[in-house]
Amino acid sequence: MQDRIFIGGGGAEYTEKQGLLLKYANRHGLIAGATGTGKTVTLQILAEGFSAAGVPVFMSDVKSDLSGLALPGREDFKLHDAFTARADTIGFDDYAYNGFPVTFWDLYGKAGHPVRTTIAEMGPLLLARLLNLTNAQEGVLNIAFRVSDDEGLPLLDLKDLQALLIWVGENARQLSLQFGNVSRASVGAIQRALLVLENQDGEMLFGEPALELADLMQVDPDGRGRISILAADKLMGAPRLYATFLLWLLSELFETLPEVGDPDKPKLVFFFDEAHLLFDRAPRALVDKVEQVARLIRSKGVGVYFCTQNPADIPEDVLGQLGNRVQHALRAFTARDRRELRHAAETYRDNPRFDTEAAIREVGVGEAVTSVLERKGAPGMVERTLIRPPSSQLGPLGDKERAAIIATSPIAGKYEEKVDRISAYETLKARADTAAKDAEIAELAEQEETDPARREYRTGRRYSGARVERSSARTRRRKSESFGEAIAGVVIKELKGTTGRRIVRGIFGTLFKGR
Repeated sequence: MQDRIFIGGGGAEYTEKQGLLLKYANRHGLIAGATGTGKTVTLQILAEGFSAAGVPVFMSDVKSDLSGLALPGREDFKLHDAFTARADTIGFDDYAYNGFPVTFWDLYGKAGHPVRTTIAEMGPLLLARLLNLTNAQEGVLNIAFRVSDDEGLPLLDLKDLQALLIWVGENARQLSLQFGNVSRASVGAIQRALLVLENQDGEMLFGEPALELADLMQVDPDGRGRISILAADKLMGAPRLYATFLLWLLSELFETLPEVGDPDKPKLVFFFDEAHLLFDRAPRALVDKVEQVARLIRSKGVGVYFCTQNPADIPEDVLGQLGNRVQHALRAFTARDRRELRHAAETYRDNPRFDTEAAIREVGVGEAVTSVLERKGAPGMVERTLIRPPSSQLGPLGDKERAAIIATSPIAGKYEEKVDRISAYETLKARADTAAKDAEIAELAEQEETDPARREYRTGRRYSGARVERSSARTRRRKSESFGEAIAGVVIKELKGTTGRRIVRGIFGTLFKGR
């Protein structure tokens, strides 16, 4: 099966071998099934097949189970006999243990190479999704991005966006005339959302050096595609960040890669585990974006495979784009479960040898109902399939083994050290500092230009008719005036002066106007 990836099949009841044609692997796919039915192993064997065919793979590791792809399976493993028996049953004649080239990634930079992007590359739509903004707040965020472009203020990390939002808030009146209403309340809400993201270590996602897509599409000298595994166990605690990052990655691939039509095999295959997190309470604009990417990224040679518990988790418009399907068991405990099971069965091309709905309900662990695209991209007849055993280690790596693989990675040291170059924050801060110095110089010049005669009059001695005393600008403080009132009076007087106005301008950000 040189032109396809062997999935499984065979045996007395399962007479047809099932293989995924590489030519149609970029037509996307679905891996679904209840917890514990074998979805993770299916992900593993598909990643092995793509890598062996020279296709790079990107996948998220939600339960830390997929890291075993880097090492071959072992004969002393407790399931060794079951694996070899399954291989004999389905006719997997050349079954052998083997490890695959793996690159580990981690947004937090601990279980793999750091993954970063810039605020500008993320864009306002995905950032609004990440921050859970309202339509009005998203509109203000779009204005901030427009100002960034017009003013030449690069948005690289969170502090760049925070500084720019201060500028937008203090210039809300002028911006409202040009772009529509800019509410300070909306600016404040965005700032609070950014603070929450920052407190959840979200700032680690933004900055430089940003991820280069070429590093996800590497092929080893032996011709095997590298498998990029994103550590997502901790990331699952921030599901919005997880879903937004993966959607950003898809969008970047779509916008960056050239059109290739229908290649003999994909340029990259992207597995999106726990796909329901992408669509949970997602706004319509975001769902439309996913549908657009799923429909058009195929022509860039990228295959996208969604992995979830129930096909109902995927919107209909997106589900209709998924041609290759592996459906593990679904359990029907409620009336709603039965309706969803029936709906899932109706999406397959019927096989007269068995009832599809019953098969989806009855298949055991390591079995599935499969349908793959055949010649000319037509949906294949549904088949009951025994999934082939994995060649790589089943289960996670140890910490030392993972560390050794990270240290010998082709990109070791490239992303580990964060770079903070001049961007919006530094530019706006420099403008504020310059404006403050100019204001101070102007105040000193004003004091020096005061009329000398008037200055002499203020400091001279005047005869009061009783005694000679020095006149001053100060007035005697009332005996009843408290110390706190005296301090307040000094502060108010200072704020009324030139220095006070400079301080106020510095606080509220209008100094950012100066160039």
